[in-house]
Amino acid sequence: MSTEEPKLRIGTITGSLRKGSFSRVLAESLPALSGADIEISEMPTVGALPLFDQDLLDEDGVPQTVADLAEAVRAVDGLIIVSPEYNWSIPGALKNALDWLSRLESKPTVDKPVTIFTCSPGLLGGARAHPPIRNVLHALDCRILARPEVQISNVKAKIAPNPSRLTDLSTAEFVTQRIAAFAEFVRA
Repeated sequence: MSTEEPKLRIGTITGSLRKGSFSRVLAESLPALSGADIEISEMPTVGALPLFDQDLLDEDGVPQTVADLAEAVRAVDGLIIVSPEYNWSIPGALKNALDWLSRLESKPTVDKPVTIFTCSPGLLGGARAHPPIRNVLHALDCRILARPEVQISNVKAKIAPNPSRLTDLSTAEFVTQRIAAFAEFVRA
């Protein structure tokens, strides 16, 4: 009988729509920085979702892109939100996705472990995005790992886009430690 724990399935939701965004590069670098007992995969893009409209939901039901995202969220053990900071707050596309998930009958986010990673070419690393994202996640009844926070400043100098990877060794080590901390939180 094996005492080995099952592999954790962690999904990433990227808050930026740009294909080459710093957030996307960071999200795509996470699998290589995680332990062998963790599988990290990207969730469907938030850019495929229509703008939230209760009339659309009431009249046509759940759009297929929303259903696909919800099913992907249900299938993972935890989520890492990887996001930029837009105007000191949450990107609109990310907020739209979270609004959709909040309106489903069977909410995929209830008790879902979530953590937030932000990055920015500026000095604060997206720090001002954490509180508004956390507020929305609280409303969705997520279990949020608030600390250790991940805020990567000067990200442009710390990543390479092709293949997506963190090139700054101290940042890569920092992120690896934070993934391990999140894995412990998910398993707790």
